[in-house]
Amino acid sequence: MTLTREFLVPAEAAGERLDIFLAAQMPDWSRSQIKRLIRQGLVTLDAAPARKAGEPVESGGHIKVQAAREELRATAQDLPLAIVYEDADLLVVNKAAGMVVHVGAGVTSGTLVNALLHHVATLSSAGGELRPGIVHRLDKMTSGLVIVAKNDAAHRRLSEQFKSREVHKVYVALVHGRMAHDRGEIAKPVGRDPVRRTRMKAGGIAARPALTRYQVLRRFRHFSLLEAEPQTGRTHQIRVHLASLGHPVVGDSTYGAPAILRWGGGEEPTLSRTFLHAARLTFAHPLTGQRLKVEAPLPQDLAVFLDHIESRDR
Repeated sequence: MTLTREFLVPAEAAGERLDIFLAAQMPDWSRSQIKRLIRQGLVTLDAAPARKAGEPVESGGHIKVQAAREELRATAQDLPLAIVYEDADLLVVNKAAGMVVHVGAGVTSGTLVNALLHHVATLSSAGGELRPGIVHRLDKMTSGLVIVAKNDAAHRRLSEQFKSREVHKVYVALVHGRMAHDRGEIAKPVGRDPVRRTRMKAGGIAARPALTRYQVLRRFRHFSLLEAEPQTGRTHQIRVHLASLGHPVVGDSTYGAPAILRWGGGEEPTLSRTFLHAARLTFAHPLTGQRLKVEAPLPQDLAVFLDHIESRDR
């Protein structure tokens, strides 16, 4: 399959490296793949071949990319799948941290979709060939509950519930530092980070309104355990909002969490994943209207980490 993509450089991206700009625009390509395209003369800037990957882009510049690559396909794989609830129209799975939800962004196997295609006879097609059944997503390193539709009618009605904010979502998060208040709201628009385009930022590019409610469940000397309830569904919303208060989620180096924990005069590596878990979902069954509430307990790795920091507080 031949891929032809064209981009106009917005004013806020002026001065960025060409490879970084393209990596943000083409998330299904890795930066090394993009550099190879540039070396092969398959990327043009204003109709002239790009000279190097580090070449800065200019506001209003026209970039064209031409390349051939294999078409992505989602195939069945016999992978572990923790099903929390299932009926004829939908299922809810407890996704493990480290598992990507669907094929794409350079990932062709090991995803939740690969597992679903093996374990479930029918999935909705409304999300496209690469995302059968997928109504919403979780970040790769976030664990917890994901709703999956088995047919298109269920998919449409579930999507409408997410769009109208009728799905109640509760996450458990451990953050650095002690929160100033026991409960509160974070109302900050979230948009693309103008410098690091794979990240989001409070008040970033094309920011959209976002609201997260939280309450403190437990306080430690250097950490706070929270329940976070996103009222909107922006990318990385909880992670961005908590980091904007100076309390990044433990293990979330993307948004400023430290890689080394320093306490009691010693040092140790941080958690190998983000301490963020989608613990509860409440929604209306898409066909019957019955209110469903599903829960997923804290995974063992997070529970063990909590026990560890509690022992440090003694």
